[in-house]
Amino acid sequence: MKILVIEDDLEAAAYMTKAFREAGIVADHASDGDSGLFMGTENAYDVLVIDRMLPRRDGLSVISELRKRGINTPVLILSALGQVDDRVTGLRAGGDDYLPKPYAFSELLARVEVLGRRKGAPEQDMVYRVGDLELDRLSHEVKRAGKEILLQPREFRLLEYLMKNAGQVVTRTMLLENVWDYHFDPQTNVIDVHVSRLRSKIEKDFDKPLLKTIRGAGYMIKDEA
Repeated sequence: MKILVIEDDLEAAAYMTKAFREAGIVADHASDGDSGLFMGTENAYDVLVIDRMLPRRDGLSVISELRKRGINTPVLILSALGQVDDRVTGLRAGGDDYLPKPYAFSELLARVEVLGRRKGAPEQDMVYRVGDLELDRLSHEVKRAGKEILLQPREFRLLEYLMKNAGQVVTRTMLLENVWDYHFDPQTNVIDVHVSRLRSKIEKDFDKPLLKTIRGAGYMIKDEA
């Protein structure tokens, strides 16, 4: 799942995006209404988390403009304004859910997951399969030949991205941008280390290799059968 957090409180935004990423969710951040509108228009997200009180363009204005542009990505509104009238106004402006501040992150995460399911990829897209390897995007379970495989959050995101693009070469740049949220080359072997760990977990004790290194290009996950 990929979400956009539009929040001008940088400390709160840093906490949220870090917590989302630890939960295996790709989280981008915009610090004002204008940049949030631009990012929400130009990029595909599963859920938008929007603070109501934003500089340059308030949250409700962002939502209204997105809806006018035909962008129906589910929106969760965060706001210190928690009265019934405030919530009704937010929902009528195009929001799908409304969570007053202060909030517990566990509740925020649960609501985002519900909205992500509501958006709705087809049911079969909630589960990726390559050969006898299966990844459930909702439960975060990975199994091969029915045997559960335990992955760290980053390993799960790496495998999810590879399986989403099964049969295609995935470059290092694509992995840096979509799994690590880097838009520059950190000049480290972080990808090699994680791919090595992931390969060990999904191929050890199994007969058929699935994860291939394409020399000079990147990686590919594919069932040769």
